[in-house]
Amino acid sequence: MLRRKKRIPRSGVLAVQTGGEELPFEAVRKYVPLNSGELRLYRQLRESVPMIDAALDKLVRLVGKFHVECSERRTQDQLNMFLHTIPVGAGNAGIHAFLTTYLSQLLTYGNAVGEAVVQNGELKALYNASLEDVELRVQSPLEIEVCRRCIGGSKPVQYPELVFHTALNPKPGSAKGTSILQGLSFVSDILIKIYHAIGVNWERAGNVRFAVTCRPGAEDSAFAAEHAQQMAEEWSKAMRPGSKSDFVAVGDVHIQAIGADNQILDSEVPVRQMLEQIVAKLGVPPFLLGLSWSSTERMSSQQADILTSELEAYRRLLNPVIDRICSLWMRLLGCSMPFDIVWNDVTLQDQTELAKAALNNAQAELIQVQTEKLRKEI
Repeated sequence: MLRRKKRIPRSGVLAVQTGGEELPFEAVRKYVPLNSGELRLYRQLRESVPMIDAALDKLVRLVGKFHVECSERRTQDQLNMFLHTIPVGAGNAGIHAFLTTYLSQLLTYGNAVGEAVVQNGELKALYNASLEDVELRVQSPLEIEVCRRCIGGSKPVQYPELVFHTALNPKPGSAKGTSILQGLSFVSDILIKIYHAIGVNWERAGNVRFAVTCRPGAEDSAFAAEHAQQMAEEWSKAMRPGSKSDFVAVGDVHIQAIGADNQILDSEVPVRQMLEQIVAKLGVPPFLLGLSWSSTERMSSQQADILTSELEAYRRLLNPVIDRICSLWMRLLGCSMPFDIVWNDVTLQDQTELAKAALNNAQAELIQVQTEKLRKEI
């Protein structure tokens, strides 16, 4: 028996369903969300390791833009105009702004949730939901229920057809996606310890301190405390920032630097080993992150090809979301028309390589035609 779907409201104002509800006690608020500790872990990884944050931002930007092609030119222009001007959240506009946040959330946490806001029978806005405000329940192996977190538990959203959900590399039988940062917590912890140790060592050994030792004679031993106090005051005046005064002392005075002679461990090799693990996990070529590692031109070209395949995989994850948004816009207008999502080339280098390949194929075909013509003449 088929279950009838709820109709999309065509009148009134539909508030954002996946928005969180304020709770009086913060402890209760942190207790309700599912896997909130894991979300905080991935968020802190991006904050503590700039390399991870920069790599994810570059992946999101390199995915590029797209446009929609329809059989009817007028509908195509209206749809593309709608996609470029639709409000997103409180201060953004355009579906690209929505997809940027959506993909960033997907890569960071492994799951992304968005919503289409309908008002008076029109698609008025798009909203990126926080994962701490929603819960995902597996109703069946083929159906996921999106619930809104509220006081006392969670409730299913009233119009699930307006909510989008994408999971990144989910495990078989599970609706939960896998973050691209999974497995980097151990490596990042080592890297943070190395950076912290470097800072502490430079604070200790880099900021040079001095040990002033005075050995008074037998006749001055009774006034050793007074001499030490006076010498400490004069030394402080001489070492004050911006001071150009000299330090003059009488007697056997020995001054030795503390910390300058200590050797700081070389961190280049272990830091590079940790960064290599991060780069390998994120799939971003090192030269895009400002890492001047030895690399040949052919190796850089191969890395760029691998990155292109990664970006194509992320585009395939976004295509169903774009398809649902465009289909919803058409259904609310009362039209049904097939359309294609056409993505721009990843980079200008790809266009150059394609042009070179087309030129080589054309030259090879011309040589083959000329060769066959000569054979016929002979």
